[in-house]
Amino acid sequence: MHSSGKRLTTRREFLASLTAAAGALSLGDAWSLRSQGDKRSQPRKGGKAVPIRVRYTNSNFEREPLVRPFGFKGGYMTEIWQTAVLLESDSGAQAVGLCTQNVLWSDAQVFSSHAEAAGNALMYAVTERALQMVKDTSFQDPLQLLDHLLPELYTYAKQLTNCPQLRMTFVLNALVGVDNAAWLLYAAENGISQFDELIPSAYRPALAQRHRQVASIPLISYSVPVEEIVQAVRDGYFFLKIKIGQPGTQQEMLRKDMERIEAIHRAIGHFHTEHTASGKIPYYFDANGRYESKETLLRLLDFTKRIGAFDQIAIIEEPFPEELELDVQDIPVRLAADESAHTDKDAEKRIQMGYRAIALKPIAKTLSMSLRIAHVAHQHHVPCFCADLTVNPILVEWNKNVAARLAPFPGLGLGLLETNGHQNYRDWDRMRSYHPCPDAPWTRTERGLFHLDEDFYRRSGCIFERPTHYFALVKPPSH
Repeated sequence: MHSSGKRLTTRREFLASLTAAAGALSLGDAWSLRSQGDKRSQPRKGGKAVPIRVRYTNSNFEREPLVRPFGFKGGYMTEIWQTAVLLESDSGAQAVGLCTQNVLWSDAQVFSSHAEAAGNALMYAVTERALQMVKDTSFQDPLQLLDHLLPELYTYAKQLTNCPQLRMTFVLNALVGVDNAAWLLYAAENGISQFDELIPSAYRPALAQRHRQVASIPLISYSVPVEEIVQAVRDGYFFLKIKIGQPGTQQEMLRKDMERIEAIHRAIGHFHTEHTASGKIPYYFDANGRYESKETLLRLLDFTKRIGAFDQIAIIEEPFPEELELDVQDIPVRLAADESAHTDKDAEKRIQMGYRAIALKPIAKTLSMSLRIAHVAHQHHVPCFCADLTVNPILVEWNKNVAARLAPFPGLGLGLLETNGHQNYRDWDRMRSYHPCPDAPWTRTERGLFHLDEDFYRRSGCIFERPTHYFALVKPPSH
């Protein structure tokens, strides 16, 4: 059985105690607000969008257990909280936004400093604080709303977690459900019913494709047996995301990573795929910032050359700690920025440092911020793909809507979408039943691909349809 968060009274008392502990707020670390001008989304019927005033908000959460402890960044998770938020406007329009929390990914220091449930409670408190800020206020569009929320919310979250160096991704992760609900409310108020119409005009060049096929990327964490990896390839998966940067000292980490890569390459390196020019399976290594020097990473790459795996490395994501701002143009593989590209300005900086791909996470950094990051990458001709956060089936569709419209990834001619919930949630099939269109063929992977037909694009993956299960968690008392 899965357990749900307690309803209104107990939950708000708990959040009130956290708020009191955080102390008074200041705007000393305020986000630099920007005028979006022509980047605003335009209503389908033309004219200027009217301000949307939010009169009611609510939130709740469910705790979903994992099949096995999920290891990365030197830590392990055992459950993932799914939060739901409701925004209701003065017109009576309602929108439910979902968020999959991941404290370990968003800020490993917060994760390691608290019990797992306590870290999740802190992130949930940030979500609730955002809703308090949104209630009884107006916004023109979700981009403007994000700019309004981030300064105060970031200050609040640093005080709440007692972490002065809190990573911005912690706050962005907490805001995903609020941002999604804001986009859906904006759509309802402006007569928008398709994802293409929702994209602001300035960002459309970065999301101008309509792929008929998108590669489905499974995640291979530390604890996934090699036998399961072989079976995934036999099932048709051809682009694998493999976690490296295992626990221990740098020397222990390197040794374990070498052993793991060699075992995987020995098991699947000889398999053939029709989706690459070489006919071989591409490897996508994710280090989550665990390599503390170029020298250590280059030693790993030299090892992959010795065992014949080097030419199959398509991407190494986030090899170095974020604070280690190295020029990486001399690294002989394509490096991708993920959590270090918190914002569009961070993405610009990483591109200047030599990163040659960006992992977009609309399901972790908000759709609003991801649109801005995709815009910057497009301007610099840097390819993007969509990475997962082990999100629920409905959030997979938010990610898929973006992945389906990005330029083809070099060497593949396809969009890329990581999705690993089916591998990691104990009750994935039950969670699938919460999807508004659980039986649509485009919700399932077939031989390593999502096949996206006109029905997918017409219905936008059903993200505009009310998720009845999650609505029941947050609906107003009058319903």
